[in-house]
Amino acid sequence: MAIKKLCAMGINGLSIGTESGDDETLALANKGYTTVDILEQCRKLDEAGIEYYLVYMTGLAGHNGGQRNAINSAHLFSQINPYFISVDSLTLFPDTELFSRAQAGSFVPAGEKERIKELETFIENLQLRTHLLANSVSNYYPVTAYLPKERDGVISELQGIIDTVDEAVMDQYRTELKVLG
Repeated sequence: MAIKKLCAMGINGLSIGTESGDDETLALANKGYTTVDILEQCRKLDEAGIEYYLVYMTGLAGHNGGQRNAINSAHLFSQINPYFISVDSLTLFPDTELFSRAQAGSFVPAGEKERIKELETFIENLQLRTHLLANSVSNYYPVTAYLPKERDGVISELQGIIDTVDEAVMDQYRTELKVLG
């Protein structure tokens, strides 16, 4: 019913802040929905002819969770039809739940190289034609690509950063981020 209302209001495009397509990560982030919900709602949007883009967030699964998150998210996103995918990287700010959990030691943030490797894995596993925009200030190294055509080139760029930039330099970048806008 809500999809019909969107159409009636003349809405023909939506941004969906999924941040993940991995149930464990969605639960960690208290998103309030599952991958089944994402799949169901996006298919309804496709049927209604409403374009949408998805947001994916590297680092959201925490230390050692990024590879699982990337593979499962790419698998889910490949089953639906996002007009493009925007990628942000988790930045912890005071007065947020994950920041508090990190301070308490119950959430261990992913390192910067781990986040870039997560992005590589996500891109490697996407099986759809779409624009990928990982060019917000939250990303240490901004990239954009039209997939699958530019997949190998962007993966090579990201691997070059992993191989040549010191983790401490990347960490300093994240530490100095005060706003994301």
